[in-house]
Amino acid sequence: MDINQIKNKFKTLFGDNYSVYASPGRINLIGEHTDYNGGFVFPGAIDKSVVACIHLNGTNTVRAYSIDKENLREFRIDQEDLEGEQHWSKYIFGVCREIQKRGYTIGGFDTVFAGDVPIGAGMSSSAALESTYAFALNDLFHLGIDKFELARIGQMTEHNYVGVKCGIMDQFASLFGKKGHLMRLNCATMEFEYFPFDPKGYKLVLLDTIVKHELASSAYNKRRESCENACAHIAKRHPEVKYLSDASMAMLEEVKNEIPEEDYMRAKYVIGEKQRVLDVCDALGKGDYATVGERMYGTHYGMSKEYEVSCDELDFLNDLAKQCGVTGSRVMGGGFGGCTINLVKEGLYDKFIATAKEQFSKKFGYEPKVYDVVISDGARRID
Repeated sequence: MDINQIKNKFKTLFGDNYSVYASPGRINLIGEHTDYNGGFVFPGAIDKSVVACIHLNGTNTVRAYSIDKENLREFRIDQEDLEGEQHWSKYIFGVCREIQKRGYTIGGFDTVFAGDVPIGAGMSSSAALESTYAFALNDLFHLGIDKFELARIGQMTEHNYVGVKCGIMDQFASLFGKKGHLMRLNCATMEFEYFPFDPKGYKLVLLDTIVKHELASSAYNKRRESCENACAHIAKRHPEVKYLSDASMAMLEEVKNEIPEEDYMRAKYVIGEKQRVLDVCDALGKGDYATVGERMYGTHYGMSKEYEVSCDELDFLNDLAKQCGVTGSRVMGGGFGGCTINLVKEGLYDKFIATAKEQFSKKFGYEPKVYDVVISDGARRID
C-alpha cells in the first residue's frame, strides 16, 4: 500500500497538517466462532492494514474520504444516526458514537484512508478500520481509554451500526497485535497471553476463494442464537455455566433431547473447538506442528459439517491441501466464503500453490487469490 498516495490525497482535500495511524487485519490460527461463546481464540495481527491521515478540524463535522471507494462522506459529530443506505462511513460514525456514549468528548476531523486488507476474505478489514479510528481519536483527543475498551468500541460499532453480533477477537487482535507473536485470548475473562510464533521451515498462506460472505446476514446471527439456546438449557442443570465454552460435551449430551438437532450440532462444534485451541497451544510449546495441523483440519471439519459455515469452494481447497500433504488447513473467519489458512512446509509451498490454482480454476473457472502473511504489530501511530 502506498502511504504517499493517502498523504497526497489528504493534502489535496484538506491541507498539509495531519497525523498518520494504522491498524492491521488479522489471521486466526484456530478458535473460530468461540469468541462470542466465551471461549479461547488464537489470533495474530498481520502485515496488511488500514492507514489513515487525520487532522482535527475544530468543528463538529467529520469529513471522511475513502481512497478505495473514491468517495467523500460527511456527518456531524452530534448526529444520533447516519442517514442513507449501508455505507463504509457507518464504521467511522459508529466509533465516534460509541466513544461519546462512554462520556468522552470529541470533535470533528478530516480524514483520508485506504487499506490493503482484502475485503470479504476473513481477515477483518472492518475491525482494522474501526481500530484505526478508535486508536487515533483516543490519541488525538487524549481520552485515556485503554485498549480493551477501544476493542469494545469497535465491537459495539459492529453490533449497533452494522448489524453483526460479532465477538471481540477481531478488534482485540488489531489493537494488541505483536510482531512474531500469536495471542491466546480468553473471551470470557479477557485474559490473554502472547505466544512466540516463528515456525521454522513453514509458511502461513491464505487462499482466497473470492466468495464474499455477508456476516450481517441472518445465518451468522442465527448460529449465535443456537449457541445461546443450548447454553441456556445446560445452565438450568449447571448454574455455573455462563457461556457455552464453560460446558463439557457430557453436559451437552444431557440436554440433547431438549434442544433442536441444529442447536446441538452448533454447540458440539463450539465445545470441541475450545479444546482444539488448548491442544494447539500445547503443541506449539513443543514444536509439534503435526498436532497443530491435525487440529486445524479438525476445525475445518467442524465448521463444515457441524457449524455449517463452509461452502463448496472452501471444502475443495481444504481437501486439496490434505491431498498435497499440507500440514494444516481450515476455513478462516466467519465462513460463508473467504479464505482457507494453510500451514505449509516450505518445500511443498510452490507445488501446493501451483496445484491449488490449477485444480481450483479447473473446477470453478477462476484462480484463488494467494496471500502470504507475516505476523506483525497492532494499532499504532506511524508518523
